[in-house]
Amino acid sequence: MKKIVAIAFASAAMLSTAFAGEIEGVVKNFDAAANTVELESGEVYTVAAGVEVEGVEAGKTVMIMFNDGTTEATEIAIVE
Repeated sequence: MKKIVAIAFASAAMLSTAFAGEIEGVVKNFDAAANTVELESGEVYTVAAGVEVEGVEAGKTVMIMFNDGTTEATEIAIVE
């Protein structure tokens, strides 16, 4: 029984990461007051609480991780 529960938890953990998305783009606008990042391609993402945004500014290339089906950025990384 313990093995079945452990397998169920492991499967659930893998599924939660399977539905994550990512996009790379150039920042058109970062609005710190509204917690939004707009890419030059037109997509707008709302930055989730606690996400590090230091260095995010217009003209920077970023990688945004988000949950599929949402526009909530769960992680933002500057692409060098």
